[in-house]
Amino acid sequence: VALKRMLNFNVPPVKNSTGEPVWKILIYDRFGQDIISPLLSVKELRDMGITLHLLLHSDRDAIPDVPAVYFVMPTEENIDRMCQDLRNQLYESYYLNFISAISRSKLEDIANAAIGANAVTQVAKVFDQYLNFITLEDDMFVLCNQNKELVSYRAINRPDITDTEMETIMDTIVDSLFCFFVTLGAIPIIRCSRGTAAEMVAVKLDKKLRENLRDARNSLFTGDTLGAGQFSFQRPLLVLVDRNIDLATPLHHTWTYQALVHDVLDFHLNRVNLEESTGMESSPAGARPKKKNKKSYDLTASDKFWQKHKGSPFPEVAESVQQELESYRAQEDEVKRLKSIMGIEGEDEGAISMLSDNTAKLTSAVSSLPELLEKKRLIDLHTNVATAVLEHIKSRKLDVYFEYEEKIMSKSTLDKSLLDMISDPDAGTPEDKMRLFLIYYISSAQAPSEIDLEQYKKALMDAGCNLAPLSYIKQWKAFTKMASAPTSYGNTTPKPLGLFSRVMNTGSQFVMEGVKNLVLKQQNLPVTRILDNLMEMKSNPETDDYRYFDPKMLRGSDSSVPRNKNPFQEAIVFVVGGGNYIEYQNLIDYIKGKQGKHVLYGCSELFNATQFIKQVDNL
Repeated sequence: VALKRMLNFNVPPVKNSTGEPVWKILIYDRFGQDIISPLLSVKELRDMGITLHLLLHSDRDAIPDVPAVYFVMPTEENIDRMCQDLRNQLYESYYLNFISAISRSKLEDIANAAIGANAVTQVAKVFDQYLNFITLEDDMFVLCNQNKELVSYRAINRPDITDTEMETIMDTIVDSLFCFFVTLGAIPIIRCSRGTAAEMVAVKLDKKLRENLRDARNSLFTGDTLGAGQFSFQRPLLVLVDRNIDLATPLHHTWTYQALVHDVLDFHLNRVNLEESTGMESSPAGARPKKKNKKSYDLTASDKFWQKHKGSPFPEVAESVQQELESYRAQEDEVKRLKSIMGIEGEDEGAISMLSDNTAKLTSAVSSLPELLEKKRLIDLHTNVATAVLEHIKSRKLDVYFEYEEKIMSKSTLDKSLLDMISDPDAGTPEDKMRLFLIYYISSAQAPSEIDLEQYKKALMDAGCNLAPLSYIKQWKAFTKMASAPTSYGNTTPKPLGLFSRVMNTGSQFVMEGVKNLVLKQQNLPVTRILDNLMEMKSNPETDDYRYFDPKMLRGSDSSVPRNKNPFQEAIVFVVGGGNYIEYQNLIDYIKGKQGKHVLYGCSELFNATQFIKQVDNL
């Protein structure tokens, strides 16, 4: 909503008399691009009158009769470039939008450039948008993508970090969270664990919100804010947790669709990049290897299949893709018939889009064609994505890993020794084995004896593992108080429903033989449990000493005693040090069972296990 308003010159979108939007161009930096791309497709931008979108620092030609909407961070180099645009008189008028608040001195630089270029009247509006965060889902956001190593888990947990560096990291995180609440239009009640980076964020955020509220004239939380309607009567709870409370989950192998895509494929800002093989080329010297094509797909809110199944266990997804395919095949003859009546050959996009414009004039039979073709596009997309995921599951035996880790985390009996799992040459990559061992190490109440540990280390090294992450996890385990009370992950294990060969029908696209059909049982991960305690106001040793901040109270009183005894309806969980789709999905599943409650999940960065291990490796 906030973005659409900005792209409409900062007034709520209304069509002009002819019903056409005003044509304009959009100029953004990499930060702006990352914020817009998961939310608005090129087509949606076009519908809003954006004919061209360009990076600020690219070479741009003058288009003197068109207004330009800028969406950039207020950095020195961005400001210099904007001043240069003014001097070169590139556009008819300038709508300057800053992702984060701009300082007075930088505003003066722009004003001086405008005066110098005699373009004062052309600078139509200057706005602070407070949009310095990336929304990936309706209920998920992440802070930044461009300089994410600055706020990464590794950056926060470096042993040699200085106080000033830590301050800078915390300020960056707080600035984004502040933007998030301005956009939401709500002042949260903040809870956090003590003695962690999350506590530093809480203290700074409380101060920043408090200062903004105190300055009544310029407060961003009065009256006409965008989100005012969302939380009309009750304030949301913000739970700040530190990644260090649970290092097992980010390493865990997973079984739901979205989390698997993120774990095994290249999935970033809602776009997945796949390498597709194009088959063997025959040549006189024998067959040459397959050529790889790169394809990318957007998995967004408009993709109904994705929305419905992203949280489902993978076997269900494979089955659903198959069912969709069969129902489409039944309609395919109809599509062919329609196409031939209308004289369209092949997948001629131009002709098809022309048709969808004229659909109204055509008969109802035809009106279903664009819909059917869209259905076909989604089926092809998910067939490709699911097949790519399945290849990983089968080649690395990820189902076995997932089931085994769930058993470790829930303290169930293991049907195979950990040593056998690590030594099995057919199961998993060295990294898979390392992840499994680290989860075992983190979850076990007593650390393994030195003799056992040496045995494990030898097996891991024989399997080709890099042992660096283990030394960090050992230190971490020694440091955390949690080590005395190991985090429990509930005590339910997934139920195998027998092997797939019996489940899938014979004509299936997906050859699932040998893959376990595991069904998940809902169990709350540590982050979800903490949220449950705080949202429902339950007393629990895990969360009883969490600090309590209410930025609306005039005097900041540091107490862990909540004023408000009622359970919360809305909550935001934010993980300082990085989050993952497993936790996100776990929260979503938890809240489904709670009538009328909502949860948003946010994190300073989003990483999969590979990226997380790399960071731990460097500590």
